[in-house]
Amino acid sequence: MRTYRGPRPPAIPSRGLTRRTFVQGLAAGGVAAGLWRSTAWAAPSGESGAISSSDVELTIGELPVNFTGRARLATAINGSVPGPLLRWREGDDVRIRVTNRLTAPTSIHWHGILLPAAMDGAPGFSFTGIDPGETFEYRFRLRQSGTYWYHSHSGFQEQTGLYGPLVIVPRDLAALRAERDYTVMLSDWSDEDPVAILRKLKKQADYYNRSQPTVGDFLRDARAKGLAVAAAESRTWGEMRMNRTDLADVSAVTYTYLMNGTTPAGNWTGLYRHGERLRLRFINAGAMSIFDVRIPGLDLTVVAADGQEVDPVTVDEFRIAPGETYDVIVTPADEAAYTIFAQSADRSGYARGTLAPRPGMSAPVPEPDRRVLLTMADMGHGGAAGGGEHAGHDMAAMSAMSAIAVLPKGITHAPAEFGPTVDMRTGTPTARLDDPGVGLRDNGRRVLTYADLTSIFPDPDGRDPGRSIELHLTGHMDRYLWSFNGVGFMEAEPLRFNYGERLRIVLVNDGMMEHPIHLHGMWSDLEDEQGGFKVRKHTVSVKPGHVNSFRVTADALGRWPFHCHLMLHMENSMMLAVIVDEEGRHG
Repeated sequence: MRTYRGPRPPAIPSRGLTRRTFVQGLAAGGVAAGLWRSTAWAAPSGESGAISSSDVELTIGELPVNFTGRARLATAINGSVPGPLLRWREGDDVRIRVTNRLTAPTSIHWHGILLPAAMDGAPGFSFTGIDPGETFEYRFRLRQSGTYWYHSHSGFQEQTGLYGPLVIVPRDLAALRAERDYTVMLSDWSDEDPVAILRKLKKQADYYNRSQPTVGDFLRDARAKGLAVAAAESRTWGEMRMNRTDLADVSAVTYTYLMNGTTPAGNWTGLYRHGERLRLRFINAGAMSIFDVRIPGLDLTVVAADGQEVDPVTVDEFRIAPGETYDVIVTPADEAAYTIFAQSADRSGYARGTLAPRPGMSAPVPEPDRRVLLTMADMGHGGAAGGGEHAGHDMAAMSAMSAIAVLPKGITHAPAEFGPTVDMRTGTPTARLDDPGVGLRDNGRRVLTYADLTSIFPDPDGRDPGRSIELHLTGHMDRYLWSFNGVGFMEAEPLRFNYGERLRIVLVNDGMMEHPIHLHGMWSDLEDEQGGFKVRKHTVSVKPGHVNSFRVTADALGRWPFHCHLMLHMENSMMLAVIVDEEGRHG
């Protein structure tokens, strides 16, 4: 587990800032020196400030910003948050010289990009980092196209602004299928020092959860389920010392949610002409926030996931976890303005922007949906046993849910999962890819699920996996510790892949938090419930009580990170090293 070594803006209490200020931010958003306009308008081309050269100079340094009415220091790339859009072409060789103007080491990781391990940009693996005053030169060939992003992998610098969008244009330009192209980067900003946020969570895991269960919630449950059942469930939650409203570790109590570096009040705006197709490249660069995205009045046709094309599917809404990207096509049929609405999964706040034919237009902003309480079924549990173990299922509530077919012998728990670092284990997780997740079920809208995603190509490898590795996503909420199989990063043995092999990774989420899991350097080919190839991704988000599996072709020699993309989970030990070498060379 790495320690924070980036710039630390001073922590401040939230007194004097209203909830509305936190949710919407300042209209001015951005740079304290006044370099940003009160409303952020995208250029007609959709590429304002983009860098398209294959020879790039990037400088990392501190930048004064003011998102909430109080000046703070961000960690910026070329003087902006987010950093500049890098727009390259598939097949090109790129060179990026990154200069560190901070007083602490830094790095840039190229999220989802296939490249040599030494160019991946994760300190402590196959890369040492960039010391203050030094310049590091990244060199690699672009072997893919699509929507990706880049961010720091040093301490908490990603939370303080060190991230940016990356688009690789395919050689076949017809594949773009749109007249206008915008990146829509979602993120979360806090005036608090990230170290202070972590310190509070270590002392009180629900510190930022101001939506505790109420008597009204209990009465609503009693009317729906009966008094005896509601009382039993309430008692079980109490015995587990877990909170039914714990949908996010960090909320709008401290976060202001940004769209392309702009607060909701700042209203980032993408312009269009009547009848144009717009390709919106959504990127979740949030440190700790899952977003549910919709554009009221417009159909969203999803055409790519994590940079890879999928069979088009039309929805009203999609959930995007940190690390993930989705490309959608929209076609406004009139001269109206449309709100891009990205509410946080815990419904505490939102990011917001506008699509409009003219600058200065806006549309009504929806109220966040009602907060939904977690249930035992949401976590793959129907009852409770001693010692924090929860076994069995409420089969009525979990109808049609089944264990994944690639695990015929069932789920097994490692001995380390029964120690003091794990407070919960699932007995029979679900493999339902068609579950939209807590807060999105039966909401009257068409919601994208992993079941809707199908790559436009067959399994690129074609071989059946030769072996399987089962990993449990574990943690202890009260102690705010996270791990794989109950073992933290510093104590865990690396996963070892034989170069060239095809293997299966099975992820079992034993806890009550969703975990977006990212493997560096190699694709994660998500499987369906029967173990067949479904869709190629680089980040697989596993819901509470769920099990997902994906195939990996170990075609990248070196030492690679494998981790949860919730930054505070990764920093609190939810990470493994993956070593890919030739068979027989490792012991």
